[in-house]
Amino acid sequence: MILANKIVSLRKKAGWSQEDLAEKLGVTRQSVSKWEGAQSVPDMDKVVQMSRLFGVSTDFLLKDELEEETPCAAAQDDDTPLRRVTMKQASAYLALRKAAAPKIAVATALCIISPVTLILLAGMSEVQRFPISGNAAAGIGLCVMLVLLAVAVSIFLRADADVRDYRFLEEEPFETEYGVTGMVRQRQREYKDTHTRLVTVGVVLCVLAAVPLHKRQRPALYRRCLRAAGAGGHRLSGPGHSRRISGRHGAAAG
Repeated sequence: MILANKIVSLRKKAGWSQEDLAEKLGVTRQSVSKWEGAQSVPDMDKVVQMSRLFGVSTDFLLKDELEEETPCAAAQDDDTPLRRVTMKQASAYLALRKAAAPKIAVATALCIISPVTLILLAGMSEVQRFPISGNAAAGIGLCVMLVLLAVAVSIFLRADADVRDYRFLEEEPFETEYGVTGMVRQRQREYKDTHTRLVTVGVVLCVLAAVPLHKRQRPALYRRCLRAAGAGGHRLSGPGHSRRISGRHGAAAG
C-alpha cells in the first residue's frame, strides 16, 4: 500500500475529514488532497507529525511493503494522549501575552537606562562647578541602577508567572481543536502591520541614538576652527604685515 492510500485509510479510521487533518498538521486542505491523490509527497516533518497523530510508525507510512500498522515508539512508550488546546485556552494565552508585551518592553527599557544616572553623575563629578565627589557619584549611581534593575526583574518574573499555566505550549507536544490554528493565523495577520510599525520605530530610534554624540562633538570642532582662525589672524598681524599696511597708508596720504 502506497503512502497516499495509507493516509486516506488512517484519516477515515480516525473519523477526520481532509480539512480536519489539514487543521491538525497546519497545512491547507488542498495539500492533504494532493497527498491522498498521490500528486505530491508530504515533507518529512509532516510525515513524523502524521505518525504521531495516527499512532503508527514512520516506517509504516513510508515503506510500501508494510501493510500492517506498526505503533510508533512514542505510542509504545507512552499511551497518554496529547493535550488538546481549546479555543478558550488559546484566546486566554494570546490575551495574556498581549497584556505582558508592554510590561516586558518597559522592563527592557529600564535595563537599558539603568546605568545612565551613574554615567551622568560620574561626568558631573569631574566638573568643578558641580559639588559632587567621585565616590558620592558612584554610590548614588549604583543605587539607582540596582533599583531600576530590581524593578525590571520583578516585571519579568511577574509576566512569566501569569503564563505559568500555559507553559506546556512551549515544552510539550499538543494538538489543537478545530478552528484554533485559523484563529491564531488571523491574529497574526491583524498584528502584522503593528509589528512592522513598531520594528521600524525601534530601528529609527537606534539610528537616532548617535545624534547626541554628534552634537557633542560639534562644539569641540567649532573651537578648533576658531583657534585655527585666531592663529591665522596673529600671523597676519606680524611686524612685516604692519609695515606693509603703514606703507600703503603713507602712499595713499602722499
